[in-house]
Amino acid sequence: MEIKCNHVVGKLSSIDELLHNGYDAVYIGTGAGLPSFMNIPGENLNGIYSANEFLTRNNLMKAYRFPEYLTPIRVGNRVAVIGGGNVAMDAARTALRLGADAHIVYRRSREEMPARAEEVGHAQEEGVVFNLLCSPIEFKGDAEGRVTSMICQRYELGEPDESGRRRPVVIKGSEFEMQTDTVVIAIGQGPNPLVQQTTPDLETNKWGNIVADDDGRTSKESVFAGGDVVTGAATVILAMGAGKKAARAIHGYLQSKQQPMQAGS
Repeated sequence: MEIKCNHVVGKLSSIDELLHNGYDAVYIGTGAGLPSFMNIPGENLNGIYSANEFLTRNNLMKAYRFPEYLTPIRVGNRVAVIGGGNVAMDAARTALRLGADAHIVYRRSREEMPARAEEVGHAQEEGVVFNLLCSPIEFKGDAEGRVTSMICQRYELGEPDESGRRRPVVIKGSEFEMQTDTVVIAIGQGPNPLVQQTTPDLETNKWGNIVADDDGRTSKESVFAGGDVVTGAATVILAMGAGKKAARAIHGYLQSKQQPMQAGS
């Protein structure tokens, strides 16, 4: 049995084209690397980054060693990180180490933060400032198109939502302006929709994640999926485990396809 792997899937080749051109099974492990944005006025100003870009340019592309590495990030004096997860804590602590005054801006309270308690504690110990129960509704910039401040509004906590956390409720007339040189958006990320868009009979949920069982079987014959594209952003360990389970399931599926027909069947 010949096994072919690692074919690039996207607009050049769809899942259906692979299955019609010699592939017996396809595993989708495209992850959840598409950053979410707030879709508010001014979000396209210079100096506003997704957490993905901010951390990748600093950690993998070594922006902190400019000009030796030509990937600079100008953090300025004050960085606002929007979000309350582990990635937000990473971004805020990175900004601190780049010499900026780092602020976490989160629309709920500390108790509702999805970040691990130790991550929040370490950020506080290092000097990150927490601006809680507030969130930006607009970004302001200068004549050169660079962010200079953000208009925020304050919240109070209401009844729990579907996540079990208390829902943030806007306090009317509570808008205020916060000065900032750099903004990092760290409000989550989801799957790239390209494969799903080119495979209309592949079932997805309301967030665009592929629906699959514990062994990675999807709604489409011969197609398996696992990792963040199924679960949403999680850990490398869980993604590796999903890949191993799916590999066993794919092996069993291919073996069953090769079983000889029984006499009289």
